[in-house]
This record gives sequence, structure tokens and C-alpha cells, in this order.
Amino acid sequence: MIHGVDRETSEILERFGFDPALFETLRGRVATGELSPESNIVRGVIEPPRTDDLTRLPGPGAPGYEEAHAAGIDALRRGEIAQIVLAGGMATRFGGVVKAALPAVDGRSFLQVKLSQTRALEHHLATEVPVALMTSFATDDVIRGHVADHSLGDPLVFHQFVSLRLEADGELFRDDAGEPSLYAPGHGDLFQALRRSGVLAALRESGVRIVTVSNVDNLGARVEPTVIGMHVLSGRPLTSEVARKEGDLGGAPVRVGGRLQLLEGPRFPTSFDQELAPVFNTNTALFDLDALDRDYDLSWLYVQKDVRGRTSVQLERVYHEASAFVPTTYLEVPRRGPRGRFFPIKTPADLARAQDDLRELLAASPI
Repeated sequence: MIHGVDRETSEILERFGFDPALFETLRGRVATGELSPESNIVRGVIEPPRTDDLTRLPGPGAPGYEEAHAAGIDALRRGEIAQIVLAGGMATRFGGVVKAALPAVDGRSFLQVKLSQTRALEHHLATEVPVALMTSFATDDVIRGHVADHSLGDPLVFHQFVSLRLEADGELFRDDAGEPSLYAPGHGDLFQALRRSGVLAALRESGVRIVTVSNVDNLGARVEPTVIGMHVLSGRPLTSEVARKEGDLGGAPVRVGGRLQLLEGPRFPTSFDQELAPVFNTNTALFDLDALDRDYDLSWLYVQKDVRGRTSVQLERVYHEASAFVPTTYLEVPRRGPRGRFFPIKTPADLARAQDDLRELLAASPI
């Protein structure tokens, strides 16, 4: 293990899949400057997506809706669809409370709402949609307890990995008490964590062919037949949901050297006007199961994180960078309303403002 790490930290590292060899390689790359804020920036010619690079999700009555809706219903009834809910991270934005277990609307937690949406769909279609929850070292115990305490069924639970924050020179970052500082290194862990935990094999054995992936705090990103049907009919292994910008920053689909892919916000050079990309990544996706069962050469992003007034370095990966390696459909979805699919809740203020919108969303059937 790592020299100078206390026993309690070592136990967490071992339990949550810390890779000492990888860590030493990465900290060496930080020390030499190979990984830095500058290394985040993608090279090459960047162009905004073309109009035909985006596919709009059809609404009821629009061309293509009936075909997509029927294809999604068929896939659901065949038991080919599973749901992965991303419920990891660091539990920091709500004062250390794990968001998945926090009351979201009318006394029900984010996780209760998320799973109840899926259970209602199962009941309506007389089918089963396996659910898997990806936790982190900071959320795993709370989420497992919440599932048990509230009788939320028997979801598969697996965890993303854990790592140690660094100083800018590659040395181990220590907090004011001299202790090492742990963090969860992003949802790019999804592919390896699914395989290593056995969850991917369990999904395959149950007949699953397509998996939806969404954040626990986005209650709009529910399992929805028309979205599934659009993925099925596209014939592409990955569908990434995007939404029209309304002053939003963050990742977006662009062409890099002519190849369409999602770029995370820190990867854009300052010379590129991000407003030229009309849509942004909502961090909701659909994967063919075979596309999840692959290793991708995902970029390690150099992220500077404030820890009690001091700057530390985190190295993170994002799962949607798989779009650089496999054919991807960029599905433009509505943001709000009864069919809205983007209701992110990042702060307590967001949650307070969203109550009426969430009630309208939950009153609408996803069928």
C-alpha cells in the first residue's frame, strides 16, 4: 500500500478498489507535469456539431414517435433493459448528507423516487427492469442502509473506486490534521467497476442487452420507452442525451479533427467559443451491454479541488468519453415539463426551486 497512510485509510483503500500501481504511475505523471491543467486541453481542430449530428426525441404525434415507442415497449417486455443509477461521489454539496437518501419531493428521497418510477413502469408492462446502484466509499454504507430501511427491493449495488489527493508536485496531499485525503475519481470507473463487481455478468445472465445510465439527482432521467426505442432503432452502441443550452456550461458534443464526440468542459481550449455548441451533455446515456464490457483509453483529467482553503489535485475520468471510441447517437431531449429529462439538483437551493416542476414530472406517466 502507500507509505505514510494510516490503518483506517488503508482499510478504505483496500475495500474500495484502490490500485497502488496505477496511483504511483499517475502521481509520477503529475510530478513531471505530464498531467496538468494544460494536459486537459484537447488538441486539433474543434468544430460545433452539424445539424444532422443531433437526433431529436420525438414527442407524441410527431413523425417517428410511434415506431420508437413500440420498439422501446417491445425491448422492455422482453426483459432486455436494465437501469444503472449513479449515486457515488463525495456527498459534499448538501453538507455531507448523502444526496440519494435526502428527501427530494413530498418526503420521498431521491432514491425512493428514482426506484418507484422504475417499479411503476415494470408493473404497467408486466416486466422486470433490473436496477444497479453505483456508490462510492463516501455513500456506500448510507445507500445500502437506506435501501434496507425503506424496503426498496433488491437492487444490485457496486462501488466506484477510491484514490488519494495529491499536491501539485505529485506528493501526497494531507489535510490540516496531517491525514491523507480520499476522493472518488469520477464515473469513468463505470466500465471496470461493473465487471469487477460481477454486476455486468449478472445483467448479462438475466438477458439484459441495453442499460440506461443516469444520475440519482436527475429525476427526469427515468426509464422511458421512446428513449429506449430511439436507441434500439439507431443501431449504435451508445446514445448520449443532450439538451439545448440555456446559459449552461459543461461537456458538449463537438467534432475534434472531424470526429464527433463528447468533450468535458475542462477539455475545451479558450480559443473555442463553447456557445457555438447549441446543446450540452446531461450525463444520461444508454449503452449496449457489450459496449460496457470494454476497456476504453479514457483521459485522466487534472482537477484542482479546494479542501478547506487549500488547493489539492484530483485525477478523474468520465464515462461519456467512450463516445470517442464507439458510434454514438446524440439524442436531444426536452429539459422540462411532463416529458422533461433534465432536472439536476446540485444544491439545496436547486431542490427548493424545483419542487413544483418535480411534482408535475412525477404526476405524468412515462409510458
